[in-house]
Amino acid sequence: MLLNLSYLRYPLPPDVQRLFEAGDLARMERVIALRLADPRTPECLKDRLRFQLEIARALPASYPLTQAAALRELQAAVRDFSEDELEALRDDGTLDWRYLSGEVRFKDNCVSNLLKTRPAYAARALNPEVRAGAARRSKALDAMIAKMKAQGGVRARFEVHEQMTVKSDRLTPGETLRIHLPLPVVGAQVTRAALLSSSHPAAFIAPEDEPHRTAYFELPYEPGMTVSADIAYEIDARYVEPKPEAVCAEQPAFDTQEQEPHVVFTPYLRALAKEIIGEETNPLLKARRIYDFITTQAVYRFMPPYLTVTNIPEYFLSGQRGDCGVQAITFITLCRLCGIPARWQAGLYTTPESTGNHDWARFYVAPYGWLFADCSFGGSAYRAGNTERWNFYFGNLEPWRLPLCSDFQQELNPPKRFLRRDPYDNQNGEIESLHRALDDDEYETDSCILRYEEL
Repeated sequence: MLLNLSYLRYPLPPDVQRLFEAGDLARMERVIALRLADPRTPECLKDRLRFQLEIARALPASYPLTQAAALRELQAAVRDFSEDELEALRDDGTLDWRYLSGEVRFKDNCVSNLLKTRPAYAARALNPEVRAGAARRSKALDAMIAKMKAQGGVRARFEVHEQMTVKSDRLTPGETLRIHLPLPVVGAQVTRAALLSSSHPAAFIAPEDEPHRTAYFELPYEPGMTVSADIAYEIDARYVEPKPEAVCAEQPAFDTQEQEPHVVFTPYLRALAKEIIGEETNPLLKARRIYDFITTQAVYRFMPPYLTVTNIPEYFLSGQRGDCGVQAITFITLCRLCGIPARWQAGLYTTPESTGNHDWARFYVAPYGWLFADCSFGGSAYRAGNTERWNFYFGNLEPWRLPLCSDFQQELNPPKRFLRRDPYDNQNGEIESLHRALDDDEYETDSCILRYEEL
């Protein structure tokens, strides 16, 4: 079932918009309350205003750092970091910020963002593991890509532990919690998957091809409770080198439609797509031009919660800053706008030693079928001068993936009663009581690799 969030395309009242951009969220909430109580306010606009209240609730936790606090954190992590550098990085868009309560606030992960995206600053990191870890991961990735090319692909089996720990002081012991723990989606590169064990009996396990697949639990709350599962899956990562001259004249038209509020063909996106594609007609080369634009013209930057952004591709393509999911849904939108079938895939990046959230895209070109595009990994390879890796991620993925979502903006099964922590993706799971959704600070998630073997 598609989540209907189309009202995010509706305009905000001008005074609400001004208060939001100025960061005067308390006054904005008062004005919204007046509009919601006003019988003259259209019901469709009320939906938009209610969601704006959710956006306002999510923002302060994402931007907690005053300028002084951000400077202290950066100086503690980067050798000889100066306030002038902070100002320059704010102006060039490397460090994300916004106004809250009349002052500039920086994103909570500004230090890790800088060290991840700017090699010159990573070289100045006071923690030597920042440099050593990046070099080690890069070497392992290049070795895996070389192996895939030599063998035509790699098959692997993973066992992964995932857990959600409730740490709320705002729940009553014994009240019912509805918990969704992500499971692998079988299909595409995942050939089989199994729930090996769980800390509690699952009330429902979604079908293997569910777009946002989960194990669902209904449990009485206990302070400090942890719900966990061990899962296994096998993945078949094949290597392909698609050739433009082999592309079929006839191409399918599925997965080329709009999907509000983000996958929409706005005037700006239409103009930019025309600029990127030019006179090219070959769908493989059109997709490559889109990939090249995103990976060479944009810069990776950590994002606030996606529910705070009302049009992700326009956000990215106007500021040319965004994370892996922003780049993936932008690639998908531009491909669809140009008649190329494209879909979302997301989950965890699972190397033999670590896990982390990650999103990427798939696109379809006959006769090759579904191919992969990881603009985030491709962009970092391009900035590092690694042309081989940059080319690899147009068409291919390594086997170090745990796909938990096969489509964007899909409902959970069974559906949540309240707004999801992430309405578009499901990498970490969701928890709610019978009365409300739990806030981000009321639970935490974690995962780790138990076993990895190549088959």
